[in-house]
Amino acid sequence: MSLTEQKRGHYLGTEIDEKWWRRYSKDGLLARGNGEYWIDASALIFRRYITDQPIMINFLDVIGVKVGKWHSGRWVYGVPVVKVVWNKAGTRLSSGFVLSRDASETEALVQQLRSILDQQATNRD
Repeated sequence: MSLTEQKRGHYLGTEIDEKWWRRYSKDGLLARGNGEYWIDASALIFRRYITDQPIMINFLDVIGVKVGKWHSGRWVYGVPVVKVVWNKAGTRLSSGFVLSRDASETEALVQQLRSILDQQATNRD
C-alpha cells in the first residue's frame, strides 16, 4: 500500500491521558465516524465524511503508535485499533482509528508509521 493513497477507515475518538472516560472534545475531535485517511511526509490525515476539516496529526507531535482492541469506550469486535499517542499544546492525547479490518495489514501499516517516526527522530538529532 502506498502511504499517500487514500483508504477508508473509522475514527473512534480521542482520549486525554489514554483514559477512555476522558474524551477530548476541542478542535473537532469529539465526533466519531467513517472517513478516509492518508499519510504524507509530515502527518497522518483523517477526513470524516461528516466534516469538511480533516484531523491532522503531525508526526513531530507523536509520542508513539499502539494497537489495541478498543478505544474511547468503543470495542470494535476484535478488529485492530491503531492508537496514535500525541501531544497537543501540552496535553497527552490518544486518537483511535480502524485503518483496516485485517490484522496483518494493520500491523504492516503500524510498522510503516513507526519507521517514519524513527526517521524523523533521527533527523532531529
